[in-house]
Parts: sequence; structure tokens; C-alpha cells
Amino acid sequence: MRAAVLHEIGQDKLEVVDDVEAVGFGPGKVKIRVRATGLCHSDVSAMSGVLPQPAPFVPGHEGAGEILDIGDGVSGLTVGQRVLLCWLPACGSCAACKRGQTQLCLAGFMNAGTPNFKRPGGDVFGFAGTGTFAEEVVVDAGCAVPIPDDVPFDIAALIGCGVTTGLGAAINTAKVEAGSSVAVIGCGGVGISAIQGAKLQGAAQIVAVDPVESRREAALRFGATEAVAPDALADAKQRITGGEGFDYVFEVVGKSATARTAYETTRRGGTLCVVGAGALDDFLQFNMFELFFDEKKILPSMYGGGDVLRSYERAIALWRAGRIDLASLITHRVPLAGINEALEQMRTGAALRTCIEI
Repeated sequence: MRAAVLHEIGQDKLEVVDDVEAVGFGPGKVKIRVRATGLCHSDVSAMSGVLPQPAPFVPGHEGAGEILDIGDGVSGLTVGQRVLLCWLPACGSCAACKRGQTQLCLAGFMNAGTPNFKRPGGDVFGFAGTGTFAEEVVVDAGCAVPIPDDVPFDIAALIGCGVTTGLGAAINTAKVEAGSSVAVIGCGGVGISAIQGAKLQGAAQIVAVDPVESRREAALRFGATEAVAPDALADAKQRITGGEGFDYVFEVVGKSATARTAYETTRRGGTLCVVGAGALDDFLQFNMFELFFDEKKILPSMYGGGDVLRSYERAIALWRAGRIDLASLITHRVPLAGINEALEQMRTGAALRTCIEI
């Protein structure tokens, strides 16, 4: 079958090959025919080495498709069923799951070290234990989440990661209050979803911050009340908050420099929500006095900060009701053969989300 493979960490292009086989099928597993997958910035971060991932590997973790085969011991799923892929499934039995923090379950991460593809030259890993830049993938049954027939594959794929992450950051983690002021730094697919989440929560002012003009224009269509370039953020803070700072600031870039800017843009007693996935060696510094004196809450948000299955259901309900716009998040579409075009669209900021149709 065909798949897009990164041979070595640090390479900036993928090779689409046709000699890949999905492996690992057996008890507790399902095989999925991938129909659509989104390109998430985490895929690019794994390719560059910012996020740890063994290579060679097939990127992609934001996907949807239909079940081809079901292993022994799997219940609640049927062949032909439409599903989205959950790259961080909850095991239900670990300490995090028992506390109700299923988004912190590490069971899914353990799969990342087990190859789920092979080529004639050897094993190939799947990013985050999935690898949706392939025609087929074998995953744990818990990764296959059924979707209603009226949810298109491309919409379901977005819900599988970016939408859930952004909406959840505003709703679950930060719990944005009605009438509040919000700034969102980084307005790709996840940042736009955080903007939509803040709007749903009733924020009065939502300032989108991004260096790319087209993304700033898009943010206004999705609910931002103002959109500025990074060098204009200080002025927006002064005009909108009287220099005090925003009630909530979302960092959706994953770099210490923007996180520090986000902290300084948050008012005393306000909330900084860290959504971007950054590097292990990129350190964010605070002094002990400001932490004590400013009493700003620093809240990291992992995969939307809540039960992902409930978050999927909520996103579908909001989409059906017309409360959130998911179709417009997909600004570009390419076939699997055009994956490197999609990567360029991501790196230049031309795309909010590119859908790879497989």
C-alpha cells in the first residue's frame, strides 16, 4: 500500500512509497482504511525532532476512515463502520484515568515505540502510535471511535486532534468566562479552534495574534474581534485592557519566547493557557517574585484538557447546530502524492488546515 515516509529525523520532505504494509493486527486491534487526514503542526514538529519520535516513521495522527478488519476480543465495533482515530486513547485503568484525567493516560504513548508498518528494508513506526499518512493503519481498538453517518471524513479527522485541542483549551482548561478579554497567540487550526471556543464561552473581546496576514483575516471570520501582528500586541493590550493585560491568553505556538510574551500579556490574577507543543530543551523562565506577586495562573492544556470522547461528542453537536465552523478550517486539499505541497502550506502559514485525501 501507499504511505508517506520520513526516513530520518531532520528531513523536510516525505517520500510517498507503495511498498508499505500495516502490521500488528491481532487480538484487541483493528485495521482502518484511512479516507482523510489533516496535517497538524505536531507532525512537522516530529519530523524536525522537536517532538520525540523514532524513525523511519509515517507521520499523521489526525485521521478518519472505515474499519476493514477487527481482531479477537474487540467489541462495539463492526467492519465497515466509520471512525475517527484517537491518537491518545484512554486505557481506563491507570491512575490518570481513575482520576478522570483520561487525557493524561500514557497508554497511547507506549504504542509510539512499537512499529506498526514495515517495508522490505525493515520496520517503520507510526507517529504517536498511529501514522495516518497511509492508506491503511493498524491500531488498538480504543483508537477507533465511531462517528455518525452525517459527519464527513474530513470533518471527523479535524475533530480527532486540532478542533478538540483548541476548543477544549478554552472550554475545559481555561474555562473562559462570559464577558472576559482573550488573546490567542498563534492562529493555525488549533488557535482558530481556541478562538471559536472562547466565542462559545461568551468572551467579549478576542484578539488574534499571528504574523501571517491571511490567518489574521481568517481569525476575524471565526470570531476574533480584532486581529494583530505580534509587534502590535502591546498596543492592543494597552487599548483594550488599559495596559492591565487580558483575562485569558492562549499560547498556541509551542515556543518559550511566545509563552513569555503570553505571560506578560496576561493581567495579574489572569490565566495563561499553554496549548502549543514545544521542545524538550526549550525552557521558559520566571522569577520567583513575579510568580508570587502577579498570581497569574499557568495552565497547560493537553489534548483539550478533558475526556476526549466527550469532547468529540460535544464538537459534533456544536458543528451540527452551526455553533462552530469546521468546514472552513480546511483551506487546502491535496492527494497523498501532494503531501510535500501540504507541508509547504503549513510552514509558510498559507493553510489553516490542509486535508490529505487518501
